[in-house]
Amino acid sequence: MVYTGPDFDPPPQRRSRRGPLTVALAALVCGGLLGWGVYAATGSTDDKGTGAEAGGSPSAAPRTPSPAASSPVGSVSPSAEDEESSPAPRTPSASAPAAAGPLKGKVVVIDPGHNPTNVKHTAEINRQVDVGTHRKECDTTGTSTNDGYPEAEFTLDVAHRMRALLEKQGATVKLTQDRDRPYGPCVDERARIGNAAKADAVVSIHADGSGAGNRGFHVILPGPVNAGEADTRAVVEPSRELGERIAGNFVRVTGTAPSNYIGGGTGLVTRKDLGGLNLSTVPKVFIECGNMRDSKDAALLTSGAWRQKAAQGISEGIVSFLRG
Repeated sequence: MVYTGPDFDPPPQRRSRRGPLTVALAALVCGGLLGWGVYAATGSTDDKGTGAEAGGSPSAAPRTPSPAASSPVGSVSPSAEDEESSPAPRTPSASAPAAAGPLKGKVVVIDPGHNPTNVKHTAEINRQVDVGTHRKECDTTGTSTNDGYPEAEFTLDVAHRMRALLEKQGATVKLTQDRDRPYGPCVDERARIGNAAKADAVVSIHADGSGAGNRGFHVILPGPVNAGEADTRAVVEPSRELGERIAGNFVRVTGTAPSNYIGGGTGLVTRKDLGGLNLSTVPKVFIECGNMRDSKDAALLTSGAWRQKAAQGISEGIVSFLRG
């Protein structure tokens, strides 16, 4: 059985007729949108599709992403970008001692979606957990490209690259899992790891499993929820700012357009059905970096050079958020 979402069910597919300009223009205002210019010049505007990774009744976020601050996260050399392997994993998932840098004293939790060994523990990950508004599966196996590259491997690789970049900026970085446990953690525990760390920012990394022709990235923001153990009211606004800054920097660094099938061209979607967001008491967003089931997006997601850019774009959004 193959599941295709992080901790949620897929919404009805829909294609947006609006151009993916909102995030791009916001990033352009803050300068340096070379990647977007190249993307647009080549006519590659057929972005991304629904989510097997996006569930419930998504609503397009109404605001344009905040200007992305020009605070590069350890600019990546061409040789580093061409590497096909990520920095070596560490066990357990805790960060190394923080270096001196502008993020000294800041705590970032990276949540690599799924776990490569979930597939061996289907009974465990299928058990129901409480996410405040309802109950749902502990976790899923995630999706994969048509050639078999798993989402869980993609998310860990990007997480390792992000950790290396953010630690160079002085942040203390913790991963919710680093292939150091047999399955999971469950979606409720993923949220609580960020809460217990008193994280200044949490980002959950994913890739979508939608239909061919659906392309691009989208950032999922928490909606206002107050039910059971879930109360997002205090973190909705800071999470929105975190998401907007990540979206703007992701466009600028990767040259990838916002989703063409969800979010109305903004690259931003608000959700109230995700346990990882509902139970978070600290600023947190999800990012779907692309659609693994589209051949053009899959070519990016399976490229080590592109994954380095993705890690840098997300990391620069985090740095921009934390430095205000």
